[in-house]
Amino acid sequence: MTIDATGRGRAALVEDGVEFDDRDATLLRAIDRTGSVAGAASDLGRSRARALRRIETLEDVFGAVVERHRGGSDGGGSRLTQTGRDLLARYDRLAAALAAAASVPETVLTGDVRAVDGELATVATEVGDVRALQSGVAAGDTVQVRVGADAVTLHSPAEAPRPDATSARNRVSGRVAAIDPGETVLEVDVTVDDVAFRALVTADSATRLGLEPGRDLVVTWKATATRLVPLE
Repeated sequence: MTIDATGRGRAALVEDGVEFDDRDATLLRAIDRTGSVAGAASDLGRSRARALRRIETLEDVFGAVVERHRGGSDGGGSRLTQTGRDLLARYDRLAAALAAAASVPETVLTGDVRAVDGELATVATEVGDVRALQSGVAAGDTVQVRVGADAVTLHSPAEAPRPDATSARNRVSGRVAAIDPGETVLEVDVTVDDVAFRALVTADSATRLGLEPGRDLVVTWKATATRLVPLE
């Protein structure tokens, strides 16, 4: 699993393109508290059908997280499996580690805006075209492109998702230049065309990816997690 984020400072555990994030953790806690999916959905103001679909999506990649019982003398109900509890605990440790960081390192690129399409802009940078969330920029503007290390996902080349199979609109290939180990989260520098991309990676992910200097990797991140800063 790797760290991804839908925004600055929001961690998610990712497996096969499916994210387990704060909304999912909140849902599991509510199921544990209420003893049912229906009760959890009601408490959270969500639909039961949507909650069930989300659980099915998570279980397709993470394994069974909720054990459901229908009817019976006790009226049925739901409870977390050990897999669900372990997944929730891992997410909580990851979120705590990120929250404890005083600041999240960033990768900073410089480029010119090529086009603007609604809230997104395409920027020509030293690593190629990058898609980013924009606010008030126009074609031809020179900008900084800022990508938080908590927004970057690392993949082995053989396991990297196809560009059309993920919501991560940006994708580049690079090589591990340095690894700063930590107890729970490692900071990894991946060199892409002489630009060092910084990523935060769990210890489990580092083992799965076989991280070491010189390792080839694919770097992806979402356009919505990419900030543009206009340059005067």
